Amino acid sequence: MRTTANNLFLKSAECAGAGFAIATFLSGVMIGLLSPKERAANHWGVSASLLGLVGGASIGLIQKRESQSGVDNEPIKIDSQPTGEAYWKGWRNFTVVHKVKESEEITSFYLQPQDGGQLPQFEAGQFLTLKLDIPGQSKPVIRTYSLSDYPIPVAYYRLSIKREPAPPELNVMPGIASNYLHANIGEGSVIAVRPPSGKFVIDVHKSLPAVLISNGVGITPMISMAIACCYLNPNRPIWFVHGTRNGLSHAFRDDILALAQKHPNLHVHFTYSRPRPEDNGFYHSEGYVDSQKIKQLVGKEAEFFLCGSPSFMQSLQSGLKMWGVPDNQVFYESFERQASNSIEPQIATDKGITEAQIVFTESNRKLIWTMNDGTLLEFAEANDIYPPFSCRSGICGTCMCKILEGEVTYQQVPTADIEPGSVLICISKPRTSRVVLAL
Repeated sequence: MRTTANNLFLKSAECAGAGFAIATFLSGVMIGLLSPKERAANHWGVSASLLGLVGGASIGLIQKRESQSGVDNEPIKIDSQPTGEAYWKGWRNFTVVHKVKESEEITSFYLQPQDGGQLPQFEAGQFLTLKLDIPGQSKPVIRTYSLSDYPIPVAYYRLSIKREPAPPELNVMPGIASNYLHANIGEGSVIAVRPPSGKFVIDVHKSLPAVLISNGVGITPMISMAIACCYLNPNRPIWFVHGTRNGLSHAFRDDILALAQKHPNLHVHFTYSRPRPEDNGFYHSEGYVDSQKIKQLVGKEAEFFLCGSPSFMQSLQSGLKMWGVPDNQVFYESFERQASNSIEPQIATDKGITEAQIVFTESNRKLIWTMNDGTLLEFAEANDIYPPFSCRSGICGTCMCKILEGEVTYQQVPTADIEPGSVLICISKPRTSRVVLAL
């Protein structure tokens, strides 16, 4: 892990300094016993000091590498600290300190706060919300991307983003945000960021085996989960199963294999759908990741985490259900609408009202909404208030905010879990003549 570098060299420096001090002391004693004018004695003292310096540094490196290896199955303990919006609220400017191409489609962006302040610990699997001022767009573009690393301690945030092309045979623009990030955002660029959020997380302290299943760019939250489990609970069995086309599209292959070498409880399986001859030896099976393959690799007494394309997710969910895996052992991240049997309809039976006062407390605005103003999210945007959002369909929960007064009605059944006292503004309209939102 890149974040161990500073601690590694600090430890080496400590040991080097100790070795240097001891060697210098012994040299002084020897020189004092011998004639201080003798050249051989002076040479011996200098040589001993240098030997102590190099030896101390080497011992420090070896000891630190052994302690970081995780082979001893001793979990790393991290200090408890505020998380998410308990640490900072609203937008905070971050600087891109590194930009790394991971595959032909995916590029990583390493972010550090422009103010130089500390970063809160996040839960493995969470995402960041970005606000991008893209030329040609009438308003800021807001997008969410999964955190793809789990540094200990948190010295940076890493987002690994796939450049989204235009869908084939459709007259549709390519991904505005992803293409802008790939083409225009580089080291030194500044991006506005909201605190880490999201409920697609893993409880690293459980002992039940965890199966992390992904395809394509769905690998990003799985990397965070795998790292967190390996270092915080190395005794937990983890299966990392990932599918992609071939080596050109396979991001983080070497990183995951290196992690598995350090942690014997991390089991890796890569599946390539269209492997190249030069990919031989770098993947475990040919084809696609499906429930049959999962059944061959692991038992159903496990927790299953899924992230990938909609068809991939639907196939796996159906296959796991037929296999007899309980719903409460299957967790997934998706920004596409999927059928769900666990969500009760929350659409109001009435059609709402035609006019209402909307109070945005954090923006200190009181505005009049009418039935032609659309959803509360659309109404906010039209008045230069830009809450975070992603799916605009009630799926991901990114737009969820606290409702302090009044009620709303939903245009369609939300599939995101809604916290008590909160609403999804992307698919809701006022139901009462006054609605107060913490925005």
